[in-house]
Amino acid sequence: MFPAQTGRVTTTAPPTVTFPDGRTAPALGQGTWYLGDDPRRRAAELEALRTGLDLGLTLVDTAEMYGDGAAEALVGEAIAGRRDEVFLVSKVLPGNASRRGTVDACHASLRRLGTDRLDLYLLHWRGGHPLSDTVEAMEALVEEGAIGAWGVSNFDVDDLDDLAVATGAGGSARASGPHTDQVLYNLARRGPEFDLLPRLRADGVPLMAYSPVDHGELLDHPVVASVAHDLGVTPAQLALAWVLRLAPDVCVAVKAGSAAHTRENAAALDVDIDDQAFVQLERAFPAPTAAVPLEVL
Repeated sequence: MFPAQTGRVTTTAPPTVTFPDGRTAPALGQGTWYLGDDPRRRAAELEALRTGLDLGLTLVDTAEMYGDGAAEALVGEAIAGRRDEVFLVSKVLPGNASRRGTVDACHASLRRLGTDRLDLYLLHWRGGHPLSDTVEAMEALVEEGAIGAWGVSNFDVDDLDDLAVATGAGGSARASGPHTDQVLYNLARRGPEFDLLPRLRADGVPLMAYSPVDHGELLDHPVVASVAHDLGVTPAQLALAWVLRLAPDVCVAVKAGSAAHTRENAAALDVDIDDQAFVQLERAFPAPTAAVPLEVL
């Protein structure tokens, strides 16, 4: 079942997540997948990102894969002069995640972002390079100050087990391991609740959710639309608020292509989901009763 409602939150005091090293970031952040691809949308996308910073959505997630670096360049322009406000996350492609390649890819991302450091650097998904090589490179980047910490994306429980061996952490991700696992998690993709989220919670590692509206599929779902209507919110705000119910164990990065869309997303922080609404959503999107493979978009 869903946890009990924790009460109203506001955009002036957003919930936060705490990473294993003690640093904190807003539980609601900005994603950049598909941003930066079209020059005609650049001004609107820059305004969207800057509006998010103004509203306190200062966790910004990007990746070298997004637009072949175009999203990082867009983020760099958006945060220029405001870098110290931002908790900045980027990712290395698995094909680049060798010992040397990880370092080179990180430096290339830093150049596109116009900064000297990332707050978190993630392995985008597991690839062919040994995890031990990637971890060694990540630790070297921490030592040089290029990244504050590192994490992973699209890692299931068995992948985390292998990663624990690679870090020498003996089964715990806390001592020298990932600071987050960014995975697909939303109303329609609840698999992580069964085993992945409890594993991360036990290790003191927050889950970072992506695609909280399931690439738009949830926006047209009749139950989501009906519950949102009853609450006087948009379907997107309801879907975001549902994920945010698990803060501080879960944070979420959501994309917006306009300032109006960013403001809509930020207003999800003000959404109260009452018990009746939770029951309706639970019936339409039941929690997993057994382990299921991690889904990826």
